[in-house]
Amino acid sequence: MIAPSDLGDVVSRSRTDLEELRGARILVTGGTGFVGTWLLKSLEHANRELGLGLTLTLITRNALDFSKKQPRLADWVKTIECDIVSVGVLAPYDFVIHGATPASATLNDEDPATMRRTIVAGMKSLLEGLEASGAVPLLFTSSGAVYGPQVATMQSRPEDHENPLVELATTNAYVDGKREAEAMALAASLAGGPSLRLARLFAFVGPYLPLDTHFAIGNFIRDGISGGPIKVRGDGTAVRSYMYAADMVVALLAILIRGEANRPYNVGSPEAISMRDLAHEVERCLAPSCGVEIAGLAPGQLPTGAGNRYVPDVNALQTLLGDDPCPTPLDAAIGRTGAWAIDSGFR
Repeated sequence: MIAPSDLGDVVSRSRTDLEELRGARILVTGGTGFVGTWLLKSLEHANRELGLGLTLTLITRNALDFSKKQPRLADWVKTIECDIVSVGVLAPYDFVIHGATPASATLNDEDPATMRRTIVAGMKSLLEGLEASGAVPLLFTSSGAVYGPQVATMQSRPEDHENPLVELATTNAYVDGKREAEAMALAASLAGGPSLRLARLFAFVGPYLPLDTHFAIGNFIRDGISGGPIKVRGDGTAVRSYMYAADMVVALLAILIRGEANRPYNVGSPEAISMRDLAHEVERCLAPSCGVEIAGLAPGQLPTGAGNRYVPDVNALQTLLGDDPCPTPLDAAIGRTGAWAIDSGFR
């Protein structure tokens, strides 16, 4: 579960934005993944604490599975059971949060057509279903991956450095799908449909982050609480940055309520760290002396650091918030995630 202190922090920092949701009918897609779970739990907590009178509806492929995984949320959240690519006509809503995307590197590699179809056809289906809602604010959780590779000489990626919608196609179905879905939502917004609020998400850490998939920090935390060693693929020079999940929710609520329509906002941390240093930080925070193993480079393999930097410029987000978008230090974020993992039975 998410610590009550984290949920309380979200409510405290987002109080003004949450008040704008009072009495609102909110539609959410993608409510069972990492981002969606944090959003739903934060909104449920805010609804109880502030008496907001929210009505929240979740589009999900499996309502029974959702109720089993999140029984407390299931008592409050209404569900529409369908695939995101075949939503159908929807009742009017006051706000929409669209985050339905399989966060699966395996699916992206093994079945790219399904990955792209889910993103693109899902956006098309949702936009058509929202006709009755008119210019409803629509928060789309896209990805910083749409910018393409970030060169090592660029310390952080600003939103206006390149126009990702006109770049040449890649071989990555997830990236291509996000770019196409952004363009589709922007066109609909400019034509008087749902008013696009665009968040490009980078890397995060916090409870409910998968510990056994392609998320490096999740794998490091798993290794650390299992007794180590913490294993780093490659040479450890790849660079990332990590925003804590509670800070992410505050940012997304601000973009939904106060964000400028039709412009992107990077959501993430500007504090860069190499994979080598991250592994040692996880070791220090969770399992001192458990050890770190750097796999190194295979014969003929180039160093990853030269073209593997993924760090956002968040000046636009900081201006919107009027405050530091990432007040939670990385060591605290790692510690809270590790504590959640242990409490949840990961060993």
